[in-house]
Amino acid sequence: MPEETEDGMAEDSIPEEVQRVIAALDGVAEMADPIARARAIGSVLKEQAERSKQYYELRRAVVLDLRAQQVSYRKIAAELGVSLGTVQDIERGSGRWSTRTKKETSPDGE
Repeated sequence: MPEETEDGMAEDSIPEEVQRVIAALDGVAEMADPIARARAIGSVLKEQAERSKQYYELRRAVVLDLRAQQVSYRKIAAELGVSLGTVQDIERGSGRWSTRTKKETSPDGE
């Protein structure tokens, strides 16, 4: 029986490319030299920050394409391995890189 990852996915259902990335990240965390490990972590975090928006947009394009084909939210959620609400948020463009404006507050915080 295949092992499950922390998110409940069977390990053999994770694409090989993703497994290699996870293994590389585990390798960084296991580096013996704490200074080298901290530098490596900084490099990983910087690279991840630069790629996150691009990856979000790539995933959103898939959701929008499927919705244009009249695929249900539930089916998209099942296919992507995310919740129904997450699919709806992705479609709306809600989330970390949303362009919506934040609610203005007065100087006294109200």
